[in-house]
Amino acid sequence: MISRVYVTQHETATFELPLGYFTLNGDAFNLPAGPASFALGLEYRGERWRDDPDSLTTTFNTVGGGNFEASRVNRDVWSTYQEVRIPVTSPTWNFSGAYSLEFDIAEREEWYSQNSSPTSSSKAAHSRYNAQKPKFSARWQPLDPKWIGALTLRGTYSEAFHAPTVIELSPAGGEIFAEIHDPKHLTPENNVEVLIGGNPLLLPETAYEWSYGAVYSPNWIKGLTVSADWWHIDLRNAGGDVGPQFIIDHESEFPGFVIRDETGAIKRVLDRTLNISEAIVEGLDYEAIYSLDSGIFSRGDFGRLTCTVNGTYLSRFEFQGQPNSRRIGLSGQFNSAGTFTGSLPHNRLFVSAFYDGPANTWLAGFDIGATVHITGQYEDDNILLTGAKTESFPIKGQTPRTQGKFISDENGNPVRNPNAGLESPFARKVAAWVTLDLIASYTFNLPTTTAAQVPGLAKDGGKNVKTTDGKEKNILPISTAEYNPCGWRAWLNGTTLTLGMQNVFDEDPPFVAGAFENNFDESLADIKGRFWYVQLKKRF
Repeated sequence: MISRVYVTQHETATFELPLGYFTLNGDAFNLPAGPASFALGLEYRGERWRDDPDSLTTTFNTVGGGNFEASRVNRDVWSTYQEVRIPVTSPTWNFSGAYSLEFDIAEREEWYSQNSSPTSSSKAAHSRYNAQKPKFSARWQPLDPKWIGALTLRGTYSEAFHAPTVIELSPAGGEIFAEIHDPKHLTPENNVEVLIGGNPLLLPETAYEWSYGAVYSPNWIKGLTVSADWWHIDLRNAGGDVGPQFIIDHESEFPGFVIRDETGAIKRVLDRTLNISEAIVEGLDYEAIYSLDSGIFSRGDFGRLTCTVNGTYLSRFEFQGQPNSRRIGLSGQFNSAGTFTGSLPHNRLFVSAFYDGPANTWLAGFDIGATVHITGQYEDDNILLTGAKTESFPIKGQTPRTQGKFISDENGNPVRNPNAGLESPFARKVAAWVTLDLIASYTFNLPTTTAAQVPGLAKDGGKNVKTTDGKEKNILPISTAEYNPCGWRAWLNGTTLTLGMQNVFDEDPPFVAGAFENNFDESLADIKGRFWYVQLKKRF
C-alpha cells in the first residue's frame, strides 16, 4: 500500500513592459486674463505576459493543488493626449461676479491591439478597440476675497476608460467543481467541472463622472478653509462572472460555454469574465482645516496648531450584477459576493490635530499630532444571513434585514417562508471602528558655521588691482569654492527623528459574520493591533 506520493512542480512566468513617451507643455499664447497653457503627449507601451505551469497542472492531473492552463497574451497600446487651460477673467480686471474664471479642456485617445494564445477550450484570439475620452472642468471665483473671503466654485465632467488586464484577457482556465442543475435533465451527475478564466474578447469598462463643489476661506475667521464636493459615477460594462448555473439556464445565450458529451450530459462549463455589470455611485467629500497661528494674539510666537476634519459620505451604490437581475443597493452594508466585495459604509472620516513649534527657535523642528480614524457602522451581509437571497426579491417593503420568500426544509429543499417580509432575527449590524494614531518628530536645523576663505584657489588666477597708494599689485583672489562643514553638526543637521504609534488602544476590528475567511473586512481593517515605530531620516 502506498502511504503518500510527493510531486515537485515547476512553473515559469514572465512579464515585459517596454515603454516610450513624448511630452510637450508650456504657454501657447497670451490672453487679456493671462496665458493659455497647454500640454500634449504621445505614449506607447507593450505588455508581454507568459505563464508556463507544470505539465501535471495544465493537464489537470494534480490532486490537492490547483489545476490551470498555460497562457500567453501580448498587447500594444498607443496613446495621445491634449489639454489646454483658458483663463477668461483674472483678479487684475476686478469684474464683479467674475473675479476669476478659467476653463480646462482635455482629451485622451488610446488604441489597443492584443493577441492571446489557444487553450484546450479556446482558439487563439485577436481583438482591437479604441477610446476617445474628454474631460472638462471650470473654476470660478465670483467675488473679490476682500468682501466675504475667498470663495471658489468648481465643477468637472469626465469620461473614463479602463481596459482589461492581460490576465483578464487570457482564456486559460482554472479548474473547480460545482453543483449544477441541468434543465434538460441529461446530466446524471450534479457535480461538474467548471473552468474559470478570462476572456480574450472582453471589452473595456467605461464610466461617466461628474462632480461639483466649493472651497471657502472666510476673511473673518483667519486660517479656516472648508470645502465640499458632490460626485457621481456611472460605471458600465464592468467585468464579472455570471456563475455556471446562470450559463446553463441561459445556454442559448452563451454559445460554446456549456460543453456536453455525446449523450448530451454536461461535461464542462466555461465561466469566463464578461461585460455584464453596471453600477451607479454617488457621495460627498468634505473637509475643514483650521490653522491657528499664535502670532495673531500679539503675545509672541508660540507655534501653530492645525486641526483637520476630512471625510466621505457614500450616499448611493446601486449595482446590477447580471443582465437579467434587478439593480440592488449596496451602500451601508457588507457584500460578500459579486464584482464589488467588502464593506461600503456610509461614513468614513478622520479628525486630526497637529502642533508645529515656533519659527526661529530650537522648537522650530518639533511636530506632534494625533489622528482619530472613524468608520461608521453598517449592515452585515444580511441578504445571506437572513436567507433573503437576491432571487427571492422583490417583496413589497423588503430590505436586507427582512426574510426572503423561501427557506430550506430538513432536506435542504426550498419551501415557502410564512414570515416573508418580516425582520429576521439573524440580521445584524457591524459596529463602528474608531482608532487613534499618535506621532511626534523633531528635525534638527542647526546654524552652519561660515567656511573660511581660502586665497589662491580661484580658477582665473591672480589679478592686478590698485592699492591705496595708487600702485598696482597682483593679488590672489578669494576662492569661490564651497566647503561643507564637517563634524557632528553636519551629520545632525537635516536629520529627522520620528516616533509614532498606530491604534494606540489596540482596538480589534469589528466582527463581520459575512466575511467567512477571517470574520472581519480586510478592505477596511486589519488585525495587527497596536503598532509603534521609530524612523530616522537624514537629508544631505
